[in-house]
Amino acid sequence: MTKSYGLIGSGMMGQEHIRNVALLDGVAITDVFEPNEGMRDATRTLLPEVRFHDDLAALLSAQLDALVIASPNYCHADQLIEIAQSCDLPVLVEKPVCTDLAQATALQTLAKDRHWWVAMEYRYMPPIMELRRRLDLAGQIHMLSICEHRFPFLQKVDDWNRFNANSGGTLVEKCCHFFDLMRLLLGSDPVRVMASGGQAVNHLDESYPQGTPDILDHAYVIVDFESGQRACLELSMFAEGSEYQETISIVGDQGKLEALVPGPGRFWKSPRPAPVPKVVFSPRAEQNPQTIPAPVDPDLLEAGDHNGSTFYQHRGFLESLSGGPVEVSFDDGLWAVRMGLAAQESIATGQAVELTKS
Repeated sequence: MTKSYGLIGSGMMGQEHIRNVALLDGVAITDVFEPNEGMRDATRTLLPEVRFHDDLAALLSAQLDALVIASPNYCHADQLIEIAQSCDLPVLVEKPVCTDLAQATALQTLAKDRHWWVAMEYRYMPPIMELRRRLDLAGQIHMLSICEHRFPFLQKVDDWNRFNANSGGTLVEKCCHFFDLMRLLLGSDPVRVMASGGQAVNHLDESYPQGTPDILDHAYVIVDFESGQRACLELSMFAEGSEYQETISIVGDQGKLEALVPGPGRFWKSPRPAPVPKVVFSPRAEQNPQTIPAPVDPDLLEAGDHNGSTFYQHRGFLESLSGGPVEVSFDDGLWAVRMGLAAQESIATGQAVELTKS
């Protein structure tokens, strides 16, 4: 029997969810809550038979098997609270699960024993999955670095992503993916975050009723982990000419593993073919790097901007509805937010920020 999903928010990311769900058997998005008429029109081109609802309460009254939240960041916490108070449907919620720690306490209580999966697409990119499969090659891991050199923030509905108050800040909105990967790859929780960053290039010529955008466009973040391992993030959002958008490097006592990830194919303007994702292992014992291609199915590339990961994520979420595991828990999502907020605080204060498990 086909599972029916309700979608909350069908803007740019919501439409990526629609295209990827369409590639799966046994599931369909049947109901949508989207207040913006332009986004409704775009959704109708993908889902001609979809039922629209004027508010979240109306959507929750429909006959559904699960929900997907792809609304603006600042909506996530309130929508999760309303859902929890109304029903016990499984939820796939886009990152970040919240934008400030004041929201986290209420959500932590509500999340207990609920089927909430946080959408951390980077876990499911083929080159990163290949990296995860080969972690043992590096031996005992001591260092992890993630470098993202990419394009500026895209334009979203009402430009909500131009201000920290709406997004949680760049290191929450964009980089919670990378903080999640740090915890996943190292298998440890952070204890200290130190960061430096600013706004040097992007959006400075834009003006809104609330002022000039205040989101960061570059940063360095260093994270110390409970295990004694260390990780760092280098972010530039004015480096869209790069061949690879992300480079993830793991160094252990036996060698180095790297995953090289291209940006969205629709932004590749070079006459040269777009780069192929790959993993490189460089053993310490000899100077003999080994390259493992990690190509992405072209149909999946067409369905979104995340190297096929949204499809694999949805496949796992669908399997979880039939007893499979919830692979990205609410706690995983909250840790990523806490790390991002700590990095934002460190930049603002010039001080390291300590983290605890509570």
